[in-house]
Amino acid sequence: MFIAAIWAAAIGHSAVAGINGTFAGFWLSYAVLVLGLTHNWFGIAPTAVVSTEKLFLIGWLAVMVLLTLAALRLPLAFTALFTLVDVAVLLVLLGTAQASTGLLKAGGYVALAFAVIGAYIWVSSFSQATGGREFPLGKPVLH
Repeated sequence: MFIAAIWAAAIGHSAVAGINGTFAGFWLSYAVLVLGLTHNWFGIAPTAVVSTEKLFLIGWLAVMVLLTLAALRLPLAFTALFTLVDVAVLLVLLGTAQASTGLLKAGGYVALAFAVIGAYIWVSSFSQATGGREFPLGKPVLH
C-alpha cells in the first residue's frame, strides 16, 4: 500500500495516495504495536497494555473519521467503506475498553462488511482498467 501511495502521488492522484498511505500507516503501526507489546520492545507493563491499545485505537479512530469526512466528495461506496471502518475501529475500541468479546466480535463482522465493499470498489477499478465498464459506486454525499 505504501508503494501504491507513492505511485499515486507521483502521477498526481493525491486522494488515492492519501487513502493508500493512511491504510498502510495503520497496518504498519498495528504490526509494530503487536510485535512491540508481544516482545516487550516498549517496556510497557502488562497492566498498561489495555491502556496502550485504547490510546492506539483512539488515535486511529480520529484519523479514520477525518479520512471519512475528507472523502465525502468521492462516490458513495467510499463513504460507506470509510464509515464502516470507523464503526469497526469504534467497536474494537469499546470491546477493548470493556473487555467485551461481543463488541470485539461485532467489530470483526463490520470489518468483513467493509472488506466486501473494498473488494467491490477494487473489482470495479480493475474492470475499468482492463477495458470493461466501471461498476456503479453511487453519487457523492457532497457535490
